[in-house]
Amino acid sequence: MANTTEPNVSEVAGSIGLILAAVVEVGALLGNGAVLVVVLRTPGLRDALYLVHLCVVDLLAAASIMPLGLVAAPPPGLGRVRLGPASCRAARFLSAALLPACTLGVAALGLARYRLIVHPLRPGSRPPPVLVLTTVWAAAGLLGALSLLGPPPAPPPAPARCSVLAGGLGPFRPLWALLAFALPALLLLGAYGSIFVVARRAALRPPRPARGARLRSDSLDSRLSILPPLRPRLPGGKAALAPALAVGQFAACWLPYGCACLAPAARAAEAEAAVTWVAYSAFAAHPFLYGLLQRPVRLALRRLTRRALPRPPRACTPQAWHPRALLKCLQGPPEGPALGPSEAPEQAAELAGGRSLKLPP
Repeated sequence: MANTTEPNVSEVAGSIGLILAAVVEVGALLGNGAVLVVVLRTPGLRDALYLVHLCVVDLLAAASIMPLGLVAAPPPGLGRVRLGPASCRAARFLSAALLPACTLGVAALGLARYRLIVHPLRPGSRPPPVLVLTTVWAAAGLLGALSLLGPPPAPPPAPARCSVLAGGLGPFRPLWALLAFALPALLLLGAYGSIFVVARRAALRPPRPARGARLRSDSLDSRLSILPPLRPRLPGGKAALAPALAVGQFAACWLPYGCACLAPAARAAEAEAAVTWVAYSAFAAHPFLYGLLQRPVRLALRRLTRRALPRPPRACTPQAWHPRALLKCLQGPPEGPALGPSEAPEQAAELAGGRSLKLPP
């Protein structure tokens, strides 16, 4: 009886995992596509190039390695597609290059926001974004090339193991994990930690009295008004939300994958499906964390949505069913300003004098 229930439980777990993986895939495609369109259609967004780069990397991952995880990998994948040796090496290279490009891109975005918030008046200290992103892709290409030095994949009759965890990097896995996960984590923690410290100091600093402000009286009501509230809140709590979300999301998505890279190959292959899709969930979380949680992006998305949606027709009020009022309602508002009774004779005199009114160009 137990033998018949075990396959059913495994099948149900595999189906649930496949559904969740498909949801992550669709969320990554739609979310990154929407944020990319909003940023490209809205000029003037700060650190837009870093955000565009992050969306492009997420879209590349959602269009290449995530579908391979759905159709060629073991559960929660379908496992129905058998990759040849050349295709398996290409999948390893894409996975070993796109994952560091994503993590290093997140660290570059965090450092850009740190320089923008902490040193807003020193633009000379900020390196050009093109140089930073070129360095990110050069490092990602080198880390992807390490996957080509690993052991060759098994022939097609064997189960497809084309990921980084299943022996794709060989002895270079610890080095790849340190450069792809540990270094971006330290950079991100330092950047957002400094942002939180600056925001907390600004929250603790008392406001300066305005010039000509009336001095506070020494009455009892005045003394009670300056007492602290009954429920004191942590200074800078609102400013701590964004750094905490960014660091927490990075640790939750990428820390299991980085630890699996440092584990032995046999142990890593056992946890390959779980930690891989936890890491892939970062591609779906980035557009919401770095895009929709930012107020300028939300305002731009709202404005573009209003332009795209058709406007509802104007409804006439019940008092407008009089013939004259109904005609005005159907005609809509006048094109130009209405003429008053004092201006109409002047216009009539101008027309009588032979002068014609011309529309402005």
